[in-house]
Amino acid sequence: MKNKITLLFAFLMLSCTAVKAQETVKLYAGKAPGSEKWTQKEAQTYSDLFKTEVVYNVTDPSLLVYQVPKGVKNTGTAIVIAPGGGFQSLSINREGIELAKILSEKGITAFVLKYRLNKTESNDPAKEMMDKLKDRAAFERNSLATIKLAAQDGKTALKYVRDNATKYGIDTKKVGIIGFSAGSTVAMETVMDNAANQLPDFVANIYGAPREELLSIATPEKKIPMFVCAASDDQLKLAPRSIQMYTKWLDSGQSVELHMYSKGGHGFGMGKQNLPVDSWEARFEDWLRLQGFLN
Repeated sequence: MKNKITLLFAFLMLSCTAVKAQETVKLYAGKAPGSEKWTQKEAQTYSDLFKTEVVYNVTDPSLLVYQVPKGVKNTGTAIVIAPGGGFQSLSINREGIELAKILSEKGITAFVLKYRLNKTESNDPAKEMMDKLKDRAAFERNSLATIKLAAQDGKTALKYVRDNATKYGIDTKKVGIIGFSAGSTVAMETVMDNAANQLPDFVANIYGAPREELLSIATPEKKIPMFVCAASDDQLKLAPRSIQMYTKWLDSGQSVELHMYSKGGHGFGMGKQNLPVDSWEARFEDWLRLQGFLN
């Protein structure tokens, strides 16, 4: 019995140290351009509505870095992960850190992006967002300035990754971005409205709703494979927008893969519901392997 307990303790210790402790990198020296006068303070709380930890009032954009652990072969691939939260908060664990840990253990260097958000007046950003969504048109209109700043954070994150490729053992031609919900808007902005030399090499759009304007912009000349995933019963009715982006990519001759689950709702992320959608991350890994980013 004593030997079994010792082995179990050793296994637990190994599990805890399997992923290198995160490093936090500020995206800008000094105050972020465009929001220099913001005074709100970044905070984190557990959201009863979302049933997960959320970060809100981000004014100082940063990256949480999850490097490939020792003993794991580095694929040279890097991915920026943009969590969702309606530009009011970030689902930092379910749509960020949990995926980062899994991918780092597969040999991918993962960077969780904390991008700028709308100001939260209370200590319940999820409730504030849902209240604002009662007038969806007004919410989207009032969020446009923040979306532009968040998109700049996404572009700056990709530039940081490439500029520091040697430090992390990254191939500059294997740098991608994945976004969830609002985070997918950030991700698609880096694809559709970015300098040619700073475009990502692959993109994943998870139950996202990129701005309507992006659907009218021509796709980049650069070949950027896309992975799209959503659920038909999305409570925010965003599934059609995912299909529109899939069709746009397909019509332009770009490589694209679509997974549309019948059930899963909005915001399933890395959560478990005992539904087929729970395995979406495995399908994402299959796709990365097929595209040559997880070999």
